[in-house]
Amino acid sequence: MSEYIVGRNPVIEHLKHGTQDIEKIWITEGTTDSRIRHIIATAEAAGIPIKRCPRRELDRLEPSLPHQGVIALVNPTRYNDLQSILAKIERNKHNALLVMLDNIQDPRNLGAILRTADAVGADAVLIPKNRAVGITAAVHKTSAGASTHIPIVRVTNVAHTLDKLKNVGIWVAGAAAEDASCPYTDADFGVPLCLVLGSEGKGIRRLVKQKCDYLVHLPMLGKIESLNVSVAAGVLLYEVIRQRSKA
Repeated sequence: MSEYIVGRNPVIEHLKHGTQDIEKIWITEGTTDSRIRHIIATAEAAGIPIKRCPRRELDRLEPSLPHQGVIALVNPTRYNDLQSILAKIERNKHNALLVMLDNIQDPRNLGAILRTADAVGADAVLIPKNRAVGITAAVHKTSAGASTHIPIVRVTNVAHTLDKLKNVGIWVAGAAAEDASCPYTDADFGVPLCLVLGSEGKGIRRLVKQKCDYLVHLPMLGKIESLNVSVAAGVLLYEVIRQRSKA
C-alpha cells in the first residue's frame, strides 16, 4: 500500500534518495518558494506527475500533519535485511552502531530517533514487526526526511535478534534507570555497539533487558523520573560519537 510523504524537507530528502518510487506529487496552487521550485524541477526532470490543486485537497489527503503545501505519494517503505547490514559493517571494517527500539509506540518519537541516528551515522535502526509503530507519514515528517536515508530493519523477535548481534561481536547496551546500571558517561561505547531503548511508558521489557551486556542511565536531578525516549536517544548517541572521536 502506497504511503504519503508530507512536507517540504521530507519530500526533498526523498527526491535526493531516489525518484523511482515516487508515484505523484501534489502541490498547493500559488506556492512558489525556492524549495517548492526545487521539488518541481527535480520531479519534472524525473518524469514524476505533479498536480497543482487547492490547499483544501492537500488538507483532505493528510488532515493530521502540516503539509507545507506539498505531499508525495510513494511506494511502501522497503525495510532492510539485518544480514546485509552486518555484511556491510564487516566490509567497511568499522565499529558497528545500531539502535534497537523495543516497542516504541509514538511515531513522533520514532521519527526523532531516526533523525538523530542518521545525524550520528548509525548503521541502522531496528524495530519490532509487532506491537510497535512502523514507518508512517508522521514518522517521515518528524524525521525531516532521515527515514529515507537511515537503514531500517524490522525484526520478528527483539531478544533473539540481540543474541544474533552478540554472536557476531556486537555489545548490547540498554538504557534503563536501575541500581545495576552505570552512568552513561562511564560506559564504554568505543566497542561495536547496539543501543537498546524501551517504550515510552514501560521502558525495556524484562526479557530484552536480560539480553543486554550492560545497562546505562542518564542522571535525573529534578522531579521528573525520566526523559522522553527520543531525547535520551540523542544524548546517548552523541556520547557514543564523542567517545569514538577521542579514540
